[in-house]
Amino acid sequence: MKLRNRLILIALGATALSGCRSSGEIVIDESVGVTAVRSACPAIGIPDYTGDITLFRSPGNTSAANMDVTAAVTNLRSQCNEEAGDKVYAQASFDVHARRTDTRGARTVSLPYFITVMRGGSAVIAKRVGTVTLTFADGQERASASASGGAFIDRAEATLPEDIRRRITRKRRAGDEDAAVDPLSEPDVRAAVTRATFELLVGFQLDESQLAYNATR
Repeated sequence: MKLRNRLILIALGATALSGCRSSGEIVIDESVGVTAVRSACPAIGIPDYTGDITLFRSPGNTSAANMDVTAAVTNLRSQCNEEAGDKVYAQASFDVHARRTDTRGARTVSLPYFITVMRGGSAVIAKRVGTVTLTFADGQERASASASGGAFIDRAEATLPEDIRRRITRKRRAGDEDAAVDPLSEPDVRAAVTRATFELLVGFQLDESQLAYNATR
């Protein structure tokens, strides 16, 4: 597989999500069985290699001396309305902190970013590209800006079928024949959970060379 294709798959498929209990996860209960704490709201994250961007003065020269502007996505947060209707609206907000190497003169830098909805960890359901603009004052090395974007998700598609939910959450006694069987090891259950899993991903819209730089530096 070519480097470009590998990077695109990595950038779209790998997210850096926290490990604590939150909506969208399935966690082990104290008793024998599991408890579903899923919601129709998607998890949010930043795909690997897309959370920062580096601009160079001269194309093809990626040395530190040739760096122009560096920026990073930070403070990613989400809002989700799942109270009513067939569609769930999820919005991601974030900040961008940038630094430039040449502080002479006032300057405005516009950086493209994407908001992507993924289903099952691999299928891109929707994607929007926006622009965040940073303004450096004369003599100023750093600048910050905020941006946001959102998408609608079909509630039915993000909800586990009732029979699957019952199989996952059913309490099992220690002496039951299937007490030690993880329901998520069953192919149809695992497939149903995957189909109902959505993510809202945010990152810089990078070209091939920028992805390669982030992945190999």
